[in-house]
Amino acid sequence: MKVLLINPPRYMEKIPVIREDRCEITERYAIVPPYSLIWIASILREQGHSVTLIDANGLNMTYRELENKMRSQNFDAVIFRFTPTTFDWDMKTAEISKKINPGATTIGLCLTLWKFPWEVLKRARYLDIYVPKEWETVIPNLINALEEKSPLGTVDGISFREHDQIKVTNPAKPIKNYDSLPLPAYDLLSDFKIYRPNTPISGNYMIIYTSKGCPYSCVYCTVARTPFKIKSPERVIEELELLYTKYNVRLVSFFDETFTIDRRRVIKISEYIKKELPELKWYCNTRVNLVDPELLKIMYEGGCRGIAYGVESGSQTILDNAKKGITVEQAKNAIKWTKEAGIKVFTSFIFGLPGETKDTIEETIRFVKETLPHGAQFNVAVPYPGTEFYEYVKQKNLFIGNPSWESFYQHKAVIRTEELSPEELERARKRAYRALYFNPRWIFQNVKWVLTHPEDFILGVRYYAKALKNYLLYRMEHAH
Repeated sequence: MKVLLINPPRYMEKIPVIREDRCEITERYAIVPPYSLIWIASILREQGHSVTLIDANGLNMTYRELENKMRSQNFDAVIFRFTPTTFDWDMKTAEISKKINPGATTIGLCLTLWKFPWEVLKRARYLDIYVPKEWETVIPNLINALEEKSPLGTVDGISFREHDQIKVTNPAKPIKNYDSLPLPAYDLLSDFKIYRPNTPISGNYMIIYTSKGCPYSCVYCTVARTPFKIKSPERVIEELELLYTKYNVRLVSFFDETFTIDRRRVIKISEYIKKELPELKWYCNTRVNLVDPELLKIMYEGGCRGIAYGVESGSQTILDNAKKGITVEQAKNAIKWTKEAGIKVFTSFIFGLPGETKDTIEETIRFVKETLPHGAQFNVAVPYPGTEFYEYVKQKNLFIGNPSWESFYQHKAVIRTEELSPEELERARKRAYRALYFNPRWIFQNVKWVLTHPEDFILGVRYYAKALKNYLLYRMEHAH
């Protein structure tokens, strides 16, 4: 079967979009490779299907340019990713597909809306099939069924149209052995140089999933308590070797929800990079309770140059209400230890979680001023469908009106708390940015950092210039 994979154009043909399971958002400065799509490509190739990729987001194509490109392709099915906040925009991909080839099946992937399969298909008239989860197993089964003209009802993990009705099949089972999947089809990426994290870099950049899912119970998270799947260190090393030697990649973002969940695996990967891939630098996401000084030292020696921690609040009350499973003291220690190891610290915070008050906001801002992370992302709480937080907000009647999916941005409040208005939550977010980026101590700390870490000088200048531009020009919208 001929399958066309598409990463749709940038939102309004201006703002890049990250369309990956754990991160389905607009991000003004980051241009992220469509990792899940090239992984799907390799899985389908292994089964004998013909696969083509168009990364319209990465190549900054307009919809007109995308349509022209699609007209030059011969395809039986189109697979594309979409997000809640860019829903109607992304669905133009399905519309164009039907315009060019009415008989081709349109298949859309989005994790965040997994709770609303009926609503997705009711609203997306040109979308034939919706795949919310476990695409590693669902997509190959689905494409095989389409090729063999088997009943779609036999394919687990999808919703589809049949005789003007929307059918939802049984949930898909997660893959048992993550190492059994082939390496992503990196050859489908036309140019590695177009990709970058949210601060421009020189050299080739790539994101990698070495695990997916999360066993923790954070109430606001779309991947909380999801099946945990992990690659062996040997498989991760094999992929890094390929990127390093064949594609000249020198910066990797491990896109796992919690990269350091398996300490021994991290040590093995770090030690290999130190010995065999000395020019490779990398970033990761993890929890503040899953690092220690010894591990951080090994990670730094193995190329780690940045860690993103989901701190979320400087108030223990809020952390407990959010079922975060960490303490404020652990967060302070993690930030301190990470800096001491020579690794840059990036943190994220959320205003508006259960129990948020003026006092808890002040606790968070004091925490930021005290710990001075190198970078921070401040969000207003978004009750994503399917999360415990969504049910809490619904039960407490905290939604402002009936917000659409497009309004689920992390810079715009769609809820209030029992004490605070949406406007107060948005003001708290902007106050927090000012408290960090206009703080003389933070500026002095980062000047000192780049003087003692000269390899970070250009990156540091770019980061601060971007942060200022983002605050003054864009008011921290669609960007962090």
